[in-house]
Amino acid sequence: MEQYYIPFTKEMKKDYTLLIPTMLPMHFKLIISVFRTYGYHMELLEDDGPEIAEAGLKYTHNDACYPAILVIGQFMHALESGKYDPDKTAVIMFQTGGGCRASNYISLIRKALERGGMAQVPVISFSFAGLEKHPGFKLTLPLLHGLLYAVLYGDLMMALKHQVEPYENHPGDAAALADRWTARLAKELGAGGKIRHRDILNNYRQMIADFGAIPQTKRDAVKVGIVGEIYVKYSQFGNNGLEAFLASQGCEVMVPGVIGFFQAMFDNRETDYRLYGGSYGKKIVARLGAWAARRMEREMLGALRDFPQFTAPSPFAHIRELGDKVIGRGVKMGEGWLLPAEIAELIENGYSNVICAQPFGCLPNHIVGKGTIRTLRELYPEANICPVDYDSGASRVNQENRIKLMLAVAKEKEEVCV
Repeated sequence: MEQYYIPFTKEMKKDYTLLIPTMLPMHFKLIISVFRTYGYHMELLEDDGPEIAEAGLKYTHNDACYPAILVIGQFMHALESGKYDPDKTAVIMFQTGGGCRASNYISLIRKALERGGMAQVPVISFSFAGLEKHPGFKLTLPLLHGLLYAVLYGDLMMALKHQVEPYENHPGDAAALADRWTARLAKELGAGGKIRHRDILNNYRQMIADFGAIPQTKRDAVKVGIVGEIYVKYSQFGNNGLEAFLASQGCEVMVPGVIGFFQAMFDNRETDYRLYGGSYGKKIVARLGAWAARRMEREMLGALRDFPQFTAPSPFAHIRELGDKVIGRGVKMGEGWLLPAEIAELIENGYSNVICAQPFGCLPNHIVGKGTIRTLRELYPEANICPVDYDSGASRVNQENRIKLMLAVAKEKEEVCV
């Protein structure tokens, strides 16, 4: 067992605070509410700024990938702020358990804590791969059920906000509505663990109707999709406020939902069994998880399709078919085959301008991101794909200039079509 491994015990669950790094603001607030229902005391770290990266670089090597530097920086900055007692605090890291550096985050975090004189802080790996055992942190079926609904709520709200925001008559209406719905749903999900199916369906429809009722004026806007490594794809801290920058350029943004990532993990389990053998039991568990996620996704997408003014994301089954045209499903490192599959889905839905956000040196995503662009352009001649690297030493100006060039190409194409 690793030298600095400290198990999170059942006794710790009673009075320890669990810190979560930023990535998905709306989703994580809902996820935290589900965990609180089951007795966990969690807090989302939302501090950003250059001091976070500096803290990360102080405690880990600068060759570590950018998301690791930011996550470690957030943890160390919070623990050194005096706001939290290191003897009553644990940190939690969401991991896939795949074959990239994300599987090494736990070791990097523990080494950083030891260097900072806080080796007693437990580091919990939230992973379906079962990387470690923590007696005080258990993923039960009711808990997972609630987490999946939190993810679906977050996905739906993200899609609606993105499709309304560029056209709203009163700037800020969509963001304010998203905040109100986040607070309402967080309260419901944290109200004792009783999730009523009828309430879920009603919430979907009411949320869609509320966003649809925001006064809007339609105009021509460049439609841009965002894919990439999961952290810099979703975290505004990790991608230098990419969505806000695109909004300032008058774009409509689409980001694939998190539920697709979960379903890809279930699918990868079955792929492993088919290609390499292994545990039949794990295959069955993955198949059951995929069935549940597919059924829940179908209900959410069904509600959205009743409102034709919104573009509904494609179901995961179709995204998987699109991916098969580009690369084999045995390619699973990083985001793997899902990344080009999401690019294809975005293009099909009218978002032919795609930014592929990736940490500099993230080999798996450079291969399936940059490496599949040629094939994607052959399949979709209208594709306008722009890879953008993010790193602690990268220039924000250079990143934004690359994106502006992509948008200029997009506007040129639109003028030719007209």
